[in-house]
Amino acid sequence: MNQQRSFRDAREVGDGLASSLRRVAGLQERSELRRDVPAGWIRCSELLETPAYFGEWRGLLGDWLLREHSSAPAQTTASWVMTWYLHVPAYVGALLWHHERRVPSLKPSELAFRLADDRPHPDGMAVLGDAFHCLPTDPGSARPEATTVRDERALAAILRARYLAHAAQFVRAYAPMSRLGRRTLWAAATDALENSLWWAGLQGGTPEAEGAGVADAALVLDERYPPLTSASTLRLEEGQDGHRAWTRRRESCCFSYLLPSSPECEGCPRTCSR
Repeated sequence: MNQQRSFRDAREVGDGLASSLRRVAGLQERSELRRDVPAGWIRCSELLETPAYFGEWRGLLGDWLLREHSSAPAQTTASWVMTWYLHVPAYVGALLWHHERRVPSLKPSELAFRLADDRPHPDGMAVLGDAFHCLPTDPGSARPEATTVRDERALAAILRARYLAHAAQFVRAYAPMSRLGRRTLWAAATDALENSLWWAGLQGGTPEAEGAGVADAALVLDERYPPLTSASTLRLEEGQDGHRAWTRRRESCCFSYLLPSSPECEGCPRTCSR
């Protein structure tokens, strides 16, 4: 913010979270981002308040798996829905952090998503609140809905705390009906956050952009923050062709290997040493 401007001028010139969403939506193609909840979209709070809805979601996935693989193991549907749900708060938070250095609320009541028509995974996301945390240099830092923090490390702590609060509500709601253990659920929450931070950079399409995503993950997950199961595990690894690429150690299993003729994923925690 130009220190010569008055606070009133800053409110007039600085933009809010809606502008951030428009900018970020124009930079990525992974899913639609918007500010409203059209018909057919699902608020995260609705799912968490009525966990039976997760059973309906797993049913849709099971139907799709039967069509595609002639099998729909319960552990697979439970794991995929777990991963897809956690992707919503993790990816929204990672995108706004990476591109705007802003952290929205991430409360379940302020996030919504749409399921794709073919495979029932989230392919659209909505941020419904206006409040955000940002740095003092943010052009919108004087807006009434903005809260400033001293530096990037403090802002990373806000992102981590907001995501953890949402993930904790999910674990409480999903554990009883999914029959997945709490360690498995928190391992998936760890994967979702680190993957989303990495992908937000990777989708920039250049080594520099990917490196920025890796650096974001290293800052947000600079150490293990229980109940998350690890710090960032991103590292450069040399392949058989001699090319070095970023990779990470997965914390959770997707149980895709239970599908017919499906091998275990590379880096599956069931087979890799910890």
